[in-house]
Formats: sequence, structure tokens, C-alpha cells
Amino acid sequence: MWAYESVFYQIYPLGFCGAPFENDGVEQSRILKVLDWIPHMKKLGTNAVYFSPVFESDTHGYNTRDYKKIDCRLGNNDDFKKVCDKLHENGIKVVLDGVFNHVGRGFSQFRDVVKNREHSPYLNWFHINLGGNSNYNDGLWYEGWEGNYDLVKLNLRNEEVVQHILDSVDMWIKEFDIDGLRLDVAYCLDHDFVRRLRSFTDGKKADFYLLGEMLHGDYNQMVNDGMLHSATNYECYKGLYSSFNSMNMFEIVHSLLRQFGPENWTLYRGKHMLSFVDNHDVSRVASILTNERHLPLIYALCFGMPGIPCVYYGSEWGAKADKSQGDPALRACFDEPEFNGLSEFIAKLAEAKKNSQALNYGDFRSVVLTNKQCIFERKTEGERVLVAINADSERYTAHFDAGCGMAVDLISGEKHDFGGGSELPPYSAYFWKMEK
Repeated sequence: MWAYESVFYQIYPLGFCGAPFENDGVEQSRILKVLDWIPHMKKLGTNAVYFSPVFESDTHGYNTRDYKKIDCRLGNNDDFKKVCDKLHENGIKVVLDGVFNHVGRGFSQFRDVVKNREHSPYLNWFHINLGGNSNYNDGLWYEGWEGNYDLVKLNLRNEEVVQHILDSVDMWIKEFDIDGLRLDVAYCLDHDFVRRLRSFTDGKKADFYLLGEMLHGDYNQMVNDGMLHSATNYECYKGLYSSFNSMNMFEIVHSLLRQFGPENWTLYRGKHMLSFVDNHDVSRVASILTNERHLPLIYALCFGMPGIPCVYYGSEWGAKADKSQGDPALRACFDEPEFNGLSEFIAKLAEAKKNSQALNYGDFRSVVLTNKQCIFERKTEGERVLVAINADSERYTAHFDAGCGMAVDLISGEKHDFGGGSELPPYSAYFWKMEK
């Protein structure tokens, strides 16, 4: 599948475009700003874009009002079609956020229930108790996502609800030619619904990609042949920054061995999770790492490990933002993209990743592991790559059986001789492609 050979770029459109937080009902074609960033995405080496919510919502995008309409703060459907067409012209796939667990209070079918109560034809679209109440004092109780009453939980066991969502997805595929969906809070979704969605999208477009937001537990519950292709690898997200901040590379490597290692019991061998160092829900990585010299290295580890790497807009040049400042701070509006040394390094990682069978599909094996260094192998039948990281401020010489004499570094293009040990300068990273 195309996604397994891709490098994703995530954009949170409402923040990216500088839209007001509250839906003011004023249509403004802000989404066209994406067109100006396409050259930057290509320069960075990304070939797929994941848009956080773009459909009409009450505020932040996850409280949907209308699944078939682009949020007026971003423009209209024609504007978004221009964006999708241009991205596709430039070889960039488009994945949208599918928020199917819940809707906003502005969702017309929910408004009808509040108004007409037991007489509403949409009463069973939600989990309603007419004898209760909510903190909005509607005179009825309804289930909200994790107790948030601005996020009204849908009844995904209701065929009308399911059909409404599938009709919407059908429209996005037909009108915008989208290439996939990221399912918000996938861990909450009814499994039968996810199976329906997979079957439906498989029948609509070849290689249509389904990614699920998974925070914990066994991703295999939803990542399988009948449901999702992939899940967000939150376990390794934590391991990535924690390994650098605590100078304990054992943490991330042991997680990777648990997930993708050579033993038969490993959890996700052969599967492709979404790898990331930050996103719209967490502090930017430049604000998390205690040593800024580790910033290029964490990206090298993210791109070298099994999975599909995803870069969050702004983080490629080291933008900072802390979760404690509130979600809007994480979802900033930048006037224009920046391209600095970090961006250039990520672009080299992206090219290496996209063009390497071993980095896209290879097995995982730990070769050298200390607190401050790690070297691991990614191997397919036709290619072998060693990913080497030195997180220390001191030079390190690694001694191991490389199984060959020479390699070429996919990042720099330089040759590497394994004779006499492999020297790793301070704060360095390599993708050594081994000679056959």
C-alpha cells in the first residue's frame, strides 16, 4: 500500500489558517493557504498530507455540524477541491480526519432531538435519556465523549447513522478523491461499524487507507485485515522523547522489540503503525526535549524505526509550544513555512525512508544497545539497513559484526567502512545501507 512507503505531513487546518475559534458563520477561503505550502511539503520530502478536521463544526473541528460541508471559516467545498486537486497534481495523497464517534451540539439532527424530544425522527441517533438533564440544561440527558457534553456521542448501532456517515465518505471520495481517513478516537468506535467502513471504502477506491487513533492497549484489536490498516503508535511516541531525556535508549528499543522484534510473540511484526514525535494534541517536541542537540536524532529514530513517519507542521523547523498553554497554542498559524538545518535533515531522512525497501518493510533487530547509543537493523530479502544513533556528547566506537565490509549512508551519501569499528561522532545519526 502507498501509505507504507510514505512520509506524512499533518496540518491542523483551523489553526494553520488562523480561523477564529468559534464558528462565526462567515465564509472565508482560508484553506487556499495550503496551496502556498505545497512547494514546502515537497521540499521537505513529504508525499501525503493528513488534515485534522475540515468539516463544519462548532469550534475546534471535532464537534461536527455537517459531514458534507467544509467549515465556512476555511471556505467552501470548491475551495477544498482546488486544494485536493493541486495536492494530487504534485503527487501528494490526502487523508482526512473522520470524527465518527461524536458530533457537536450544532449537528442538525441533534438540534431536532432537543427541540422535538420523543417526536424527533433522530431520537435514536444518539444515546438519549429524556428523563435526565445535562449541564446545558436541555431537559434531557445524552452521552457525551468522556463526559464532554459539547461532544454528542453517536449511536453507531443505528443503521441510519451508519448510512449517513458512509454517504458522506462516498461524497468525499467522489468529489475530493481523498485517499484515506484518520479515525478520531478509534478506540471508542463500535467494531462492527469499523468493519462496515473498511468494506465500504475497499469497494470505493483501491488502497484506501484507514488509520485509527489508538492511545493504549493492543492495536491488533482494530489493526487487522477486516478493520484498520494502521494505528497511531503512542507507545513509541512516549518512548522516543523519554529515551533521549533520560539518556536511556533501552526504553525505545525495548518497545520496538516488543512491537516488531524477531520473536514470534511480538505484537505488530509486519504491520505499519503511524510514527510521530508530536502532533496537535501534545507539546511540540522542541519544547519537550531537554537537549536541543537531540532534535535531529529523534527524527532519525522516528524515520528509521518500523512505521510510517508523520511530521507535524511547524515542528520541522523546531517551533515550540507546550500543552500547558492550551490546545490553541499547539495549533498555531504561521505566516509562511521556514526551512532551516533541521528541515534539511528531515528532508534527507524522508528521501531515504521513501526509497528504501528495508526502511519501509524490513524486519527489526537490535544490534548494539547502550544507554546513550543504539544500532538496529532493518532487513528485507533484498536490502539491509543499519540505523545508528549516538545521543552522547562524546564520540563512541561501536564494535559488532556488520556481516559486510562497507555501507553507504542514505542520509549523507557517504561511504562507511566497518573495519576496525564504527565511529559515531557526538550527536550523530546514520542510515547505513549494507553492501550485498
